Amino acid sequence: EVQLVESGGGLVQPGESLRLSCEASGFTFNRYAMTWVRQAPGKELEWVSCITWDGLSTFYTDSVKGRFTVSRDNAKNALYLQLRLLKIEDTAIYYCAKTANAWCFEGDRGEVRGQGTQVTVSS
Repeated sequence: EVQLVESGGGLVQPGESLRLSCEASGFTFNRYAMTWVRQAPGKELEWVSCITWDGLSTFYTDSVKGRFTVSRDNAKNALYLQLRLLKIEDTAIYYCAKTANAWCFEGDRGEVRGQGTQVTVSS
């Protein structure tokens, strides 16, 4: 059974940083691209970022480019999202998701998601 467990969310002020983590189990982690998606209150699920199976290619939605960095450690079955220069509009529940592919497809929100971690940006 695929399991994804996110952590690292919290309450921060605008301009601050957070690092989200996702522990994966139940599948061969290093064979699949992984994505981060988020859902803000009252809004639809939004694709945020994707990293290919080997970690060599990364992709971001325009609103987070230059501020967020996705990475992975295949030896640890772990996925990360570094969030910098956070804005109030980044407030959302962040989910990591397993895709069905080794490569990234922009907008792919994944086939299995974790329970999410809350990120709240407020002054």
